[in-house]
Amino acid sequence: MPQICVFPAAGALGTSTIKHLVKLVPASDLVLVARKPDALAELARAGATVRRADYEEPATLDRVFDGVDVLFLVSYASIEIQFRFEAHKHAIDAARRSGVKHIFYSSLGFAGDLAKTSVAHVMGAHLKTERYLAELQESSSGPHNQMTYTAVREGIYAESFPIYTSWLDLHHPPTTNEVLIPHPGDGPGVTWVKRDELGEATARLIADYARDQRGFAYVNRVLLLSGPREISLRETVEILGRVCGRPLAIRTVPVEDFVKLPQHGKKFFYHGIDLTREWATAWDAIRRGETAVVSPLLGQILGREPESYETTIQALYDSSG
Repeated sequence: MPQICVFPAAGALGTSTIKHLVKLVPASDLVLVARKPDALAELARAGATVRRADYEEPATLDRVFDGVDVLFLVSYASIEIQFRFEAHKHAIDAARRSGVKHIFYSSLGFAGDLAKTSVAHVMGAHLKTERYLAELQESSSGPHNQMTYTAVREGIYAESFPIYTSWLDLHHPPTTNEVLIPHPGDGPGVTWVKRDELGEATARLIADYARDQRGFAYVNRVLLLSGPREISLRETVEILGRVCGRPLAIRTVPVEDFVKLPQHGKKFFYHGIDLTREWATAWDAIRRGETAVVSPLLGQILGREPESYETTIQALYDSSG
């Protein structure tokens, strides 16, 4: 079997994907790369190769992918565009130098039905990375440069609802029962999807490619993995309210007021720069229907209907109480 690498391997999506990968391929076929390799000690004992690299230290990426055939490149965690793209580019270039044959890249479920543009700032680095992968493939020549890719637009995590609801805490909801966001809550909405089901589906895609590169249907393609139905932000908040036992509702506020809300703190800061206003473009994208596309692909890969938003949120609430 080809050697499969996950980098970074210790974050939420990487951890979920690995959890499902080890059910599909031997641990000895895995190369796991993380900023803190000690977090992967159990997998190392099971036979996986563990190495250290850090997006923020580009020199650590050089040769870290040696011997790897398939790389799952999990995107750098930031909403900033240029540094984030450069981090991805360093990793992709390092993978090419090491002879990686195929990259699975974890993109994001904005930009509508596989569109190449988005008004969401958070999608900017993903689109640049998708373009870079496509350009490399189109311009490559010779047997040593034929690296292919699959960009997986991972749908909007159900578990990420706090960043779309002004950091709503289900166990400590606001006394006003109001969720203050720069959006009225009507449609188009979001096709929320359980993060662990994204991890499972991505693992299945990676394993399918590793078993049969020539027969793999998604070479040099962009895919969208979405939840099973579109849910407006108004219904989203109503569901959150039912789960926590409070009648929550949206109160629309101007962007100028939203960026000043105290609950943001420094959550959208990047290297000392406040990107809260840039984050607010996510609601513009939602309003345009960028997150409302229902793709059947996730269910097809899983072989079952994806979990409902209500079920995921209830389980999340119960497990965090």
